[in-house]
Amino acid sequence: MDLFENNDCVKICAPMVRYSKLPFRILVRQYGCDLAFSPMILADSFYNSQKARDSEFVTAEDDRPLVVQFAAKETIHFSESARMVEKYCDGVDLNCGCPQKWALKEGIGACLIDNPEFVADVVKQTRRKVTNSNFTVSTKIRIHDNLSRTVDFCRQVESAGVSFITVHGRTKSQKGDPVNLEAIKLISESVSVPVIANGDVKTLDDVQRFQKLTGCKGVMSARGILENPAMYAGYTTTPTQCVSDWVHTSLLRGASFSTFHHHLIYMLEKSLHKGERRLFNSLCSTSAVIDFIEQNID
Repeated sequence: MDLFENNDCVKICAPMVRYSKLPFRILVRQYGCDLAFSPMILADSFYNSQKARDSEFVTAEDDRPLVVQFAAKETIHFSESARMVEKYCDGVDLNCGCPQKWALKEGIGACLIDNPEFVADVVKQTRRKVTNSNFTVSTKIRIHDNLSRTVDFCRQVESAGVSFITVHGRTKSQKGDPVNLEAIKLISESVSVPVIANGDVKTLDDVQRFQKLTGCKGVMSARGILENPAMYAGYTTTPTQCVSDWVHTSLLRGASFSTFHHHLIYMLEKSLHKGERRLFNSLCSTSAVIDFIEQNID
């Protein structure tokens, strides 16, 4: 992907279930985001069901560059899903980082960091099926307690042809622990493909600090960009114009009320007092939300 050649540090919107959908991807690109990911999609459902394909993946001509992330435990499900979306995105990503219990029980997500042979096979088979040589096949991982295992994993998938690797600097059992930047640095120094740093990226200062400390080629934000979609443009809190842009974009792109409202709950969390937040969070209609914003947000 040319992004990594033309940018010192690629700024990325993370895959977020329910949140990194089309309207939000359009919004963050207006504020310095270079690359956006779709929410994680279950590859088996996508492969087997037209209904799932229609509901889980919605895009548009201006929704680029875009990486579609799939969770998979069968190579054919991932590789065929990649083939189906190839014309509508710039790459696909295998989720090897989701630590939720249901995912681990299903044999997807972060448990795949313990199965590098499978991940390497997914990369190889997908590379064979897609026709566009510039199409990326990447993976997003968590780290092992024993970092040498993570380095071995990354080297194995690199040999298989992976385009880039996103590293969330925590193990699958860690939640609020500090992100291990030394681990990301070690991985960056151990492979030649671009490494993306993920975890607790909440400001543009974090972007610069992570790159300096790890040597990463890009950063990925989830919670930070959810709370402040303009963070990559240097804003420390969501500016009023960004709130206005979200209202316009979400209505234009047909976001559901739940999506429309929940994004605003995150965006306005630091701008509203406790009583105002309680009132705003209880609103039940688009018109009520817009009225509140016009009356209370300068």
